[in-house]
Amino acid sequence: MAAVVALSLRRRLPATTLGGACLQASRGAQTAAATAPRIKKFAIYRWDPDKAGDKPHMQTYEVDLNKCGPMVLDALIKIKNEVDSTLTFRRSCREGICGSCAMNINGGNTLACTRRIDTNLNKDLSNFYAQYKSIEPYLKKKDESQEGKQQYLQSIEEREKLDGLYECILCACCSTSCPSYWWNGDKYLGPAVLMQAYRWMIDSRDDFTEERLAKLQDPFSLYRCHTIMNCTRTCPKGLNPGKAIAEIKKMMATYKEKKASV
Repeated sequence: MAAVVALSLRRRLPATTLGGACLQASRGAQTAAATAPRIKKFAIYRWDPDKAGDKPHMQTYEVDLNKCGPMVLDALIKIKNEVDSTLTFRRSCREGICGSCAMNINGGNTLACTRRIDTNLNKDLSNFYAQYKSIEPYLKKKDESQEGKQQYLQSIEEREKLDGLYECILCACCSTSCPSYWWNGDKYLGPAVLMQAYRWMIDSRDDFTEERLAKLQDPFSLYRCHTIMNCTRTCPKGLNPGKAIAEIKKMMATYKEKKASV
């Protein structure tokens, strides 16, 4: 009876309109039911010291973000409750007060209960491009009188030295896979930028090799590389940033010896 009264208070709609509204509601329900899952992979560091033969490793779990809260802790709890009950971690208040769920997430220490699950694929690369700009990735000549008047020629052999370097597309896959860059990204230039620095250092047409080396003498710009070699393994173009960094270190040693002898 209440439903009938409620309807009587509204403007009477034509039968066709009512039918259309019902059809729209039905289609809306079907669309909601068919919402595509948003699968997010979580790679979690696992190790059981009480289990013989068990070694530290990364274990990957998949979580549908449509059925999970927005925080990393929500995903961890869902994994423990529904996927793998052996996953154990500290947590308590879930509101950033107790500090129990402090952990390393994507290379940074933070609270899982206040860290939102990263769903943004449009990353800020301003620091990466600023570092690239800092190495002055272009030919520099000490005598600029002929600039724009003639080509800077190069032998075939000198040109071949640039193979495996100029093909870099600045995707930053190597730098973002480097643990040293995770921790020191504000000071360490990273594999991609250093490989480009090396590319200009060995270009026979460039006159500023020593000046380029001088800019890398501080403890962080170059020397945070610990030859983990994630950069080389992950490069989609098959390049070897790790080797380029090693070559810069050799050049740096020669440069310092030369400088000390003067």
